[in-house]
Amino acid sequence: MTSSPDLRLPAEWEPQDAVLIAWPHEGTDWAARLAEVETTYTALAAAVVRFQPLVVIVADEGVRTDAERALRGAGMSLDRVRFVELPYDDTWLRDSGPITLVSAEGFQLTDFRFTGWGGKFGAEQDDALVAGLVAAGVFGPAAHERVDWALEGGGIESDGGTTVLTTWRCLHQRHPEQSREAMDAILRESLHARRVLWLDHGYLEGDDTDAHIDTLARFAPGERIVFQACDDPSDPHHAELARMAAELTVLRTPDGKPYRLSPLPWAQPVMDEGRRLAASYANYLVVNGAVLVPAYGDAADDEAARIIGVAYPGREVVQVPCRPLIWQNGSLHCITMQLPAGLLG
Repeated sequence: MTSSPDLRLPAEWEPQDAVLIAWPHEGTDWAARLAEVETTYTALAAAVVRFQPLVVIVADEGVRTDAERALRGAGMSLDRVRFVELPYDDTWLRDSGPITLVSAEGFQLTDFRFTGWGGKFGAEQDDALVAGLVAAGVFGPAAHERVDWALEGGGIESDGGTTVLTTWRCLHQRHPEQSREAMDAILRESLHARRVLWLDHGYLEGDDTDAHIDTLARFAPGERIVFQACDDPSDPHHAELARMAAELTVLRTPDGKPYRLSPLPWAQPVMDEGRRLAASYANYLVVNGAVLVPAYGDAADDEAARIIGVAYPGREVVQVPCRPLIWQNGSLHCITMQLPAGLLG
């Protein structure tokens, strides 16, 4: 397939073939709490396969054996699980996995440069992950387009049509030498979008990604944006997230209308050895027929799930325990990448 002029970045709520994850192991940063984080991966896998297939990247045969043991131990059948053996530095596939564009003619696996969130961590193997998946025959006849520009999947949101939503804080950190206008043009060209909406405010303490949009604000069906709010005036996030909420109120749809806004409740601070962890309810995952919502063992968990369920009518809401994930400063959406319907080989 050659690049098609009608390529677009589909919305996450469009039909999917599978969800892609990488299994944690002792060679990743999860080593110190491996058993704990495996419980989240197992719960996530069990939730996904209720609705669609799951592709699991494993580093070697031993990691595959560990993953199979964990999944079978949870009572899961592996009929809808496909394993692929590839090396990886860590398991944040939202940022190292393929950003798949679709068109009437097929698919384009858009493979941006992955720099370990601006050089914070080693990323050589993760940067080669998309090419490895292509070589392994995971995908059907999709074009593989390498883009020599740093961008992570968690840094962008698509409405499935003309619009991409992102944050200035993140992309300015990745490309401090480039103007907003230059980055805007690169995003529109590489993602085949007509416009980019930028947020200048919003962050979560303990977030390594420099304010990825998928921790802050998410497009939802019906020209809606679901976003992380903070209703505690004593919390250091309050003023910044209030500024972000104000920014969202002035954004307009392609038709010039205000977006329907759904604020999410604020989880109480989660601390680890004096370090604040980034517990965002905006980091949910949409799959076929359901939306998987992070749960942190907080009193706000159920209300967050209710609000997200309203934003995605007709889908089952499944809570996934994600407290182990925020130890490494990410959550449910960060460890997954959806694969659009028709992509798999």
